[in-house]
Amino acid sequence: MLTVTGASRTFGELEALRAVDLEVAAGERVALLGPNGSGKSTLLRIVCGRDRPTTGTVVFDGEPMTEDDVRVRARVAVVGDALGCYPDLTVRQHLELVAVAHGVPEDRIGELLRDHRLADRADSLPSALSSGQLQAMLLASALLRPRDLLVLDEPEQRLDPRARGRLADVLRAESDNGTAVLFATHHRELARVAHRVIVMEDGALVADGSPDEVLAEADA
Repeated sequence: MLTVTGASRTFGELEALRAVDLEVAAGERVALLGPNGSGKSTLLRIVCGRDRPTTGTVVFDGEPMTEDDVRVRARVAVVGDALGCYPDLTVRQHLELVAVAHGVPEDRIGELLRDHRLADRADSLPSALSSGQLQAMLLASALLRPRDLLVLDEPEQRLDPRARGRLADVLRAESDNGTAVLFATHHRELARVAHRVIVMEDGALVADGSPDEVLAEADA
């Protein structure tokens, strides 16, 4: 579903990503682990077409990945940061906008509001939400739209343990339905949800294997 070949990204003299090769199959869950500044977010932005690699290529389902490609917008869902929120739209209106944009029946909105414990905040603006509720809204918006690839950048941030458990269930269900899932995380227990864990350091991939293998090696 996704193939990254020799992707690098430089910002002036800073080499944020170093000739990365990565493949994610349909229905596969892949976690990226690494400290801040290791290149995880840069790689995710390139993978979903929000940034272009300085060198190398990204191919999605056999075609070059670009954000301005209608096919990409229709098939790739991203959970990033709150910068994509509209301050004057309520939680429900955010979901209604996604539903209209992607031709999704709006009757799913109520279900997602309940699933993500947002039903009682449906008419609240983003500024009135807690950080965890805001993260839940971003996730609900991504899950409302059609998708073959789900990309998440540290989705566990600001979530309480119960919400992280629900997130783990969501990631399993996504890949069970055939969606390729690629997510960056600092949370080792969430990383165990993945089929593969990849460790990044200084813009490079330094380990790739099963959660048990990679986490055991990290603890050694």
